Amino acid sequence: MKILITGGCGFVGHHFVENFIKSTSFKIVVLDKLGYASCGYDRLRDIGCYDHGRISTFSCDLAQGINEGLAREIGEVDYVIHMAAESHVERSIQDPEPFVRSNVLGTMYLLNFCRQFQKNARRIVYFSTDEVFGPAPEGVAFKEWDNYNCTNPYSASKAGGEELALAYANTYKMPIIVTHTVNIYGERQHPEKFIPLAIRKILAGETLILHSNPERTKSASRFWIHARSAATAVDFLLERSEIREKYNVTDNVEMEVLKVAQLIAKILGKELKYELVDFHSSRPGHDPRYSLDGTKLKDMGWRPVYTFEQSLEKTIRWMTRKENLRWLE
Repeated sequence: MKILITGGCGFVGHHFVENFIKSTSFKIVVLDKLGYASCGYDRLRDIGCYDHGRISTFSCDLAQGINEGLAREIGEVDYVIHMAAESHVERSIQDPEPFVRSNVLGTMYLLNFCRQFQKNARRIVYFSTDEVFGPAPEGVAFKEWDNYNCTNPYSASKAGGEELALAYANTYKMPIIVTHTVNIYGERQHPEKFIPLAIRKILAGETLILHSNPERTKSASRFWIHARSAATAVDFLLERSEIREKYNVTDNVEMEVLKVAQLIAKILGKELKYELVDFHSSRPGHDPRYSLDGTKLKDMGWRPVYTFEQSLEKTIRWMTRKENLRWLE
């Protein structure tokens, strides 16, 4: 068996690579444009996979397409997991163009490549996000086929790629599925993301800025899942999913970002300095709450690997070891 993972050098992608190396005998092909968030091949090196005999890596910007020479190098694959994407809300607000190019145009080129060269693929997974549904009112958890309500260019670009994938599944009878995933965290995450940013700020004794409601009485809320658990969910779906279906990936743990920051400070044994700021009114696009209903995948038999508290502490302990502090820089 052979699996193609786009964005495999990135934070989430390299955890998927590690999962398939450990849990299968698959050959793995990694495509990555090696942008700022990928850190080159450093993540693959850190998990001992860069020069692994079962892995082939290629630098490719999907927004430029996949040429015939690269297609030949990739060869026939059994599975495709498409997670290469621009994924930072604030950056998408500042400049939407790279997000549209990578997440919409890049998805089209990948789907065209699969249509032409991967006609025998068993599953093609489009890796999407909870943000396509927009802010979730208290008590609401979105199901897989609920309507989109994108509120920033990042989520809109992911929804655009998702709709293309579903359209290709219908028009060309391609074996495509879609996953929506809640906030992902774990080792080697880029320091612009919340948990590594909070670790860095708390260690330095700096003030952590937290998004809140307009009254500044309640911080934003998210559901959280470790990258390893997300990888096992997608692995689970490769043989158990139905074509042109959607699946929500969540471990159903909701926590305010203030509570998460307090847990991080407690684990580090440091004081938490923070300020609640109403970004949502001044910068529309920073949504206060996202939520997914994970009943469908749970009823199929999937469970997350670890509890949130276990995974969070393990991640913090790992990232604050002397040899791993570089991932916080």
